[in-house]
Amino acid sequence: MKILWAPWRMEYVSSDNKGECIFCPGEDRSRDEQRLILCIGNLSIILMNRFPYINGHLLIAPLRHVSSLDALSSEEKLDLITQVEKSIGVLKEALRPEGFNVGLNLGKIAGAGVEDHIHFHIVPRWIGDTNYMTVFGEVRVIPEHIQETYRKLLPFFK
Repeated sequence: MKILWAPWRMEYVSSDNKGECIFCPGEDRSRDEQRLILCIGNLSIILMNRFPYINGHLLIAPLRHVSSLDALSSEEKLDLITQVEKSIGVLKEALRPEGFNVGLNLGKIAGAGVEDHIHFHIVPRWIGDTNYMTVFGEVRVIPEHIQETYRKLLPFFK
């Protein structure tokens, strides 16, 4: 039997906010750190993925709750790609990755965990960041606590 302890998941499991969209910031800024929100602009939001593939995994979404690219205005599309570019620059400076995976998962079948609010994933990559644990044990090893990565990245987005 394989046992993987993940005590941080208890917060989600016992939460009353399961219906809240992670990409809709709302008016209350007091929970931004808890929600891992790094930046809220005029048209988009940048936050860390609470369940990352690797440390520094960022999510960028329009502020408007839409599910497809064709529902975005030209200004929203430009802002999203600009924020993707900005985020890659921040990750290069703060974490020094050797490459990136950047993309969208459009639809549940394509892997979208939140399919009704379109969002980009930015996954920093390092040589050797995938190892036998993922391949044989189906377990991801993330070398840094998510709150520590948040503290490293936040000043770059202010």
